[in-house]
Amino acid sequence: MSTVELSIDIPAEHEKNIFGAYDEHIKSIERTLNVEVGSRNGTVRITGSPMNTAKAKRLLAQLLIMSERGTEITTQNVTYALSLLMDGNEGAMDDLDSDIIIHTMAGRPIKPKTLGQKEYVDSIRKRMITFGIGPAGTGKTYLAMAMAIRAFRRDEVSRIILTRPAIEAGEKLGFLPGDLQSKIDPYLRPLYDALYEIMGAEQFAKNSEKGLIEVAPLAYMRGRTLDNAFIILDEAQNTTPAQMKMFLTRIGFGTKVVITGDRTQKDLPGGTVSGLDEAFKVLKKIDEIGFCELTSKDVVRHPLVQKIVQAYEVYEAKKPKEKPAEKSYRFRRMR
Repeated sequence: MSTVELSIDIPAEHEKNIFGAYDEHIKSIERTLNVEVGSRNGTVRITGSPMNTAKAKRLLAQLLIMSERGTEITTQNVTYALSLLMDGNEGAMDDLDSDIIIHTMAGRPIKPKTLGQKEYVDSIRKRMITFGIGPAGTGKTYLAMAMAIRAFRRDEVSRIILTRPAIEAGEKLGFLPGDLQSKIDPYLRPLYDALYEIMGAEQFAKNSEKGLIEVAPLAYMRGRTLDNAFIILDEAQNTTPAQMKMFLTRIGFGTKVVITGDRTQKDLPGGTVSGLDEAFKVLKKIDEIGFCELTSKDVVRHPLVQKIVQAYEVYEAKKPKEKPAEKSYRFRRMR
């Protein structure tokens, strides 16, 4: 097979970001595309088959554009860009990288990193209600939080309401000392963490005192009508059908709602139907409601998390489905 050499100029200030620590990004590109990449005096040379060197050059050019925009190139960026390249969708990376939702307090831009996340964010923009369903690490809650804070800062909504069903994930927290707020805080900690990173603890405290940001268990939503608010229901797989119906019927005018959940990680008592599963069946044909199903391809945590999610998906697919328990009947003897 003939080999060719192509070159691309990468300025020194971007080379470290593109190459990664100990050249891990370049090594990944070399392994995947079966090419050799070397750099000297700001010029990167790529050697391999004509097709693969052309792909590698397009990928490096895309990574350079991302770096020039101030994006920190991660292993996830490179791995996902490679997967898009192999599928012939390398142009999609530019759309993803240019869609900045908001910046964190540290100045880091928050943006969708996969096509699934892009679809999810676009659905939140367009629809009144969006369901984000998928495994851990796909950014369901974090992106919803970013969209909520963006809408709040632009005065598109007057307040943010974040809620979760208070269901223990195998642990019992009710015995802990303290008032009601102290007892429910462990359930809501992931929501606080995202708020602090994007908005900052001081701004959150000020808006919380004014009642403009509310973090509360789902039970607190009963009996209320929520107008002109951005509402996020997190961990919705732990709602009962009654709770989900109650929540959905609280929605008022000018309200945007995002409901997130992982249908594979329910903490409900055995035999209890999940409100998220039922809502998916009941509401999926309503055009104004969006259902975005994220997969292991959309995991943006450590690459090992993606492998774990994929391994469980394979395992669950092979498991025989449990048969519903037979009903037992008791007969009363006639006298």
